[in-house]
Amino acid sequence: MKFIELGDTGEKVPVIGMGTWKLGSRPEEDERALKRGIGLGMTLIDTAQMYHTEELVGGAISGEGSVLVATKVSPHNFRYGDVIKACNSSLGKLRVKSIDLYQLHWPNAGIPITETMKAMEKLVEDGKIRHIGVSNFSVDELIEAQDALKSERIVSNQVEYSPYVRYVEETVVPFCRSEKVTVIAYSPLARAAALLDGKSDVTAALEKVAGRHGRSRAQIALAWLISKGNLVAIPKAASIAHVEENAAAAGIRLSAQDIASIDAARDSSVVPVASKLNKFTKKTASFWSSLMDRRERLRKEHGV
Repeated sequence: MKFIELGDTGEKVPVIGMGTWKLGSRPEEDERALKRGIGLGMTLIDTAQMYHTEELVGGAISGEGSVLVATKVSPHNFRYGDVIKACNSSLGKLRVKSIDLYQLHWPNAGIPITETMKAMEKLVEDGKIRHIGVSNFSVDELIEAQDALKSERIVSNQVEYSPYVRYVEETVVPFCRSEKVTVIAYSPLARAAALLDGKSDVTAALEKVAGRHGRSRAQIALAWLISKGNLVAIPKAASIAHVEENAAAAGIRLSAQDIASIDAARDSSVVPVASKLNKFTKKTASFWSSLMDRRERLRKEHGV
């Protein structure tokens, strides 16, 4: 596994970690898959209060060696006291004394970022979290969040990024690179678009490069992402076989021609999650995040 620096912390993280959204319906299999990933060096595991997978992650990391645990506080909990309460809950579910990377899940324009970041710094001061990150933040939102911090730095911005979804390349990725903020790419396989057969320029480009390397399209998609530098991809770890396939992508060396051919391909059929939700979330973040939290809780309770 290859490693890069997390922000400017001096701490090393794997270029391919593991996401956990929509895991949990098969907890024993999911836990085995996560443990296998840790063994392969995929030692960054990302979860969230909203995913209701923190307990699953807590079980998977129990007894394991060095693992960087990342979780997120939901936007409806961005008030000072709610941030503290949410973090304490996450600590209990994860069974850890300190969360390595605690992230704001989406921007919430309804609550002053200064109040939220004051709570985040208090959590660092108390040793309950080690690093502060954000997710789905634009450049302007990232600057505002950083300016609201008195002594800490934001070390990461988690955004949707794949060969199919590229809007962050315009401003977010270059800014994060210049400011030493690590980009964490969620949905790096475009919610399985890279796994499915389809009539897409991106799929065709991935297929061509995959044929030259004797690899899968999914592996080439991950290899293309991490070739960009300053980036960690977090594909969902659904099975041991899937985890092993993802981990192997870190060893693929794409040529300049390979990268250029994928760079040139575009697919407008895969609509980014952020572009569909950003305007809505900025106005109604507390409402929709509490609604999604309830939906995920019910999904877990009923095993669907």
